[in-house]
Amino acid sequence: MQRPAVTALLAAAALVLAAGCSSGTAPRPDGGARSTPATGSPGASTSAPAADLPPPKGSVKVTRTVAQGLKSPWGVAPLPDGGLLVASRDEGTVSRIDAAGKQTVIGSVPGVKPGGEGGLLGLALSPAFASDHQVYAYFTTESDNRIARMIYDEKRPAGEQLGAPDTILRGIPKGTIHNGGRIAFGPDKMLYAGTGETGDRGLAQDKKSLGGKILRMTPDGQPVHGNPEADSVVYSYGHRNVQGLAWDGANRLWASEFGQDTWDELNVIGPGDNDGWPLVEGKGSKPGFVDPVEQWKTSDASPSGVAYAAGSIWMASLRGERLWRIPLDGTKPLAKPEAFLTSTYGRLRTVIATGPHTLLLVTSETDGRGTPKPGDDKILELEVT
Repeated sequence: MQRPAVTALLAAAALVLAAGCSSGTAPRPDGGARSTPATGSPGASTSAPAADLPPPKGSVKVTRTVAQGLKSPWGVAPLPDGGLLVASRDEGTVSRIDAAGKQTVIGSVPGVKPGGEGGLLGLALSPAFASDHQVYAYFTTESDNRIARMIYDEKRPAGEQLGAPDTILRGIPKGTIHNGGRIAFGPDKMLYAGTGETGDRGLAQDKKSLGGKILRMTPDGQPVHGNPEADSVVYSYGHRNVQGLAWDGANRLWASEFGQDTWDELNVIGPGDNDGWPLVEGKGSKPGFVDPVEQWKTSDASPSGVAYAAGSIWMASLRGERLWRIPLDGTKPLAKPEAFLTSTYGRLRTVIATGPHTLLLVTSETDGRGTPKPGDDKILELEVT
């Protein structure tokens, strides 16, 4: 049995870690700590007390089907009242799903030009959604990928509840492949976006291009103090196609990335990091590049969304048709990744943490690359450990 003083010390240490504080590491704009230097050489990793670590082996239980019959679902934004907003990539529409699973189209996003992997992609709610009712969307147009915000007015008729888009960032390269598309507000209340290099590999290493990057900007689309370059929204570079963004309990940013033929990646991201593409795929251990924390054969992953819950990163896989669990000890894997739901629900696009041990998981069988079954596509609720 632990003495009260020891228990109090452990609790205090846990609070410090949750606040993203650690000694001997440089501060990061997102509130976390840089544990892997931009040179790619090993750095200190903040470890949690043993009592706070996740178990080496986890579990996944599907508790219910939240919604079904969705068309090419991509981005999902949970609403404060328990409902969901869901983007249809190919339809260019946003639907609301209420607590009973009823679907209502609230509006279309003008200018969306679906094609290949492009269309209406990521969704995110403003950090001040309760007062400003702003919904952010990442989408493909005739000329580019861009990010816009729209006012969601529930008092208007169904189908007309989205206001005119206010574009906050344009000029992200577009292509039939590798459009990135995930957006999320971080603990710092800044907007982050994962982009792709559209198949033009050189864009990933070109700091002047918005392709093949993770971007960080204000809610108005402006560069943020603490970015590597004061006049740029580029936060990290050397990416092939980023479709997953999540923050752990210490406010560290994690991102999933599609490899080409050999390795898919899970990365922890710091400002100015060069993740190596197209010069490195997977763990290259080359000076100047940051190695991934984990890597998978592309047939086992092809990752899209990621989430953090129960002390682990959860990664949805498209081609791999499975949900990966990566238990963490700071920035290091605690154990080997575990695969769940393999080939049970088909391609998996988006995963979102809705509580300490609950996730929403979105299938992607109607995106043109799957084999739809009755009821596809679905949103599932999971209980995880």
